[in-house]
Amino acid sequence: MLATEPAGPHHSWPCISDRQLSLRSAVAQYYVYILASLSRTLYVGMTNDLARRLYEHRTQAKKSGFSARYNVHRLVYYEFADTPWTAIAREKEIKGWLRAKKVELIERENAAWEDLAIRLGLVDDQA
Repeated sequence: MLATEPAGPHHSWPCISDRQLSLRSAVAQYYVYILASLSRTLYVGMTNDLARRLYEHRTQAKKSGFSARYNVHRLVYYEFADTPWTAIAREKEIKGWLRAKKVELIERENAAWEDLAIRLGLVDDQA
């Protein structure tokens, strides 16, 4: 299970576990996520459909997009947000961080930089 990352004195940003992902399937949900390439180039994004968005990254739906250009498609971190506004704010917050802080966030929950999408069953291991 991924831990909670505090965003400030009055906010917390809960990460989602496998169980929460399945339990929240009937409720409107938003995700902030970090993808990485094998060389650890990072991409931060947000979505209301994590499986669809990962599929788009992996199939390079935007041929000229960042994730296609740098082969960034491995899900290394994700968290849940209750509203699109909190997801957008959190995405912008993480994007504003230095790389070292992003790496620290990833490694606190996923030290091996495992592709979490495979563990969650969102993609097959050949993607």
